[in-house]
Amino acid sequence: MIKVKVSLRPIVNRINLPTVLKTTILPGDSIERLFIATQVGEIFYIGNGDIRTFLDIRPQIIKLGGSGGGYDERGLLGLAFHPKFYYNGLFYLHYSVAGTRGPGALPESSNPNPCDPKTLNRRWINRETQYDHIDTVEEWILQSNGQPLKRRTLLNLRRPFSNHNGVNSLNFSPETGKLILTTGDGGSGYDPFNLSQDDMEIAGKIIEVDVDRNTSSYNPPVVTRFNELPAPIQETLTVIAKGVRNIPGISFQRYYNQYIKYVGNVGQDLVESIFSFVHYKPIPVTQLIQASLMRFEPDQEGFINFGWRGWEGAFPTSIIRDCSANQTLAEKTIAYYNEAIKTSVKRIQPLTSYFHNDPRPDKFGGTALTGVQPYMGKEIPALTGSVVFTDLARKEESETPVRGVLAYTRVRTDCKLNDFSVVETDYDFGSQSAYYVNLGTNLDQTRLYLGVYGSMKVTDFNKGTVFEIAP
Repeated sequence: MIKVKVSLRPIVNRINLPTVLKTTILPGDSIERLFIATQVGEIFYIGNGDIRTFLDIRPQIIKLGGSGGGYDERGLLGLAFHPKFYYNGLFYLHYSVAGTRGPGALPESSNPNPCDPKTLNRRWINRETQYDHIDTVEEWILQSNGQPLKRRTLLNLRRPFSNHNGVNSLNFSPETGKLILTTGDGGSGYDPFNLSQDDMEIAGKIIEVDVDRNTSSYNPPVVTRFNELPAPIQETLTVIAKGVRNIPGISFQRYYNQYIKYVGNVGQDLVESIFSFVHYKPIPVTQLIQASLMRFEPDQEGFINFGWRGWEGAFPTSIIRDCSANQTLAEKTIAYYNEAIKTSVKRIQPLTSYFHNDPRPDKFGGTALTGVQPYMGKEIPALTGSVVFTDLARKEESETPVRGVLAYTRVRTDCKLNDFSVVETDYDFGSQSAYYVNLGTNLDQTRLYLGVYGSMKVTDFNKGTVFEIAP
């Protein structure tokens, strides 16, 4: 693939943990503005050369980082503007709620052991008490006086662990006009309860929400399963996909009269994967519940399954046992052999996968996929029509301090697994670390925005920067 070099142009410096980058036009305005949501609960936008506060919900966000103030995957995770935001002022938030911290779903390590059946068939019991926190999805409105106001709660989700909550988790589909919620598998490692393949579990799914349908339920119960929701809310939901581990949102690329959908699935120990699909057949939640009650398998022809936990991208999910004498000889054992067989023909193949350890000189070792966006601009011709993605950090000993990575791939016309290429950047981060944490575009996908953390500790304030990716 062609070698590409770009510039990183700083837009905003000294911002605390930017998690979501979106653009929209404010009611009564004429300029498309960049909005930046932060993990701690602030939403800013760029206006007339300066940064302004749009909304501050920090008191409503769970206390991040625990006693040590370290790495955390909770917080403000999703922001989406209604397609008619300019006229109706509606926007949507997904965040982890203050005061909802619990003990977690498992007291001990959850790694599977193929020789010990109890580690392969765990169950999440006592869910009302054994959970980590509660996430909420809310509808807000920008009032005529310019002040945002919460209108209603769409969902309250109980989460088993602190990680794998998704990020950039709310996006509107240009095809259906519905809100897309992407949920991670609930966390820990290896999806210990196999929530991602269970049709009744909300975790590990891509879900369409018909927000234009009034449910008259403004304070829904806290749930983990679809069949626990009130019927009016069930009727607003359809499921697009399952088999999700953790996901940095969904993005859409118009191709003639249809849309290609792109989804990144964060890997366990082996690979990070990007999937693409055009046609799909979503299943209404009411239909899934009916099938569960009648104990039959619903028709899943055209339903998207990314394969997790039996598959990690294009490979059966493996447990890696270190070989202290030589790391290249590390033993790899299939973690869930029966599940890999069961889902082998039901899953879709990734567009591309990249390894956590890759000896090829022109590649890199990945850590976690953090953003996937198509680029339709003309300013960087070599990237036009390609799929750009970011990884949190390169796994290379020479990279000290840590550096994230920008890369790109393309859809092959034969639909086979494609290669990828690193995009070189010219920005000098100096002695500072640079974790590439998210990727955003403007409305017509002609610009790309990159969010970078200088530290992964949530209490290291003012370490974030937002860049525009430019020629």
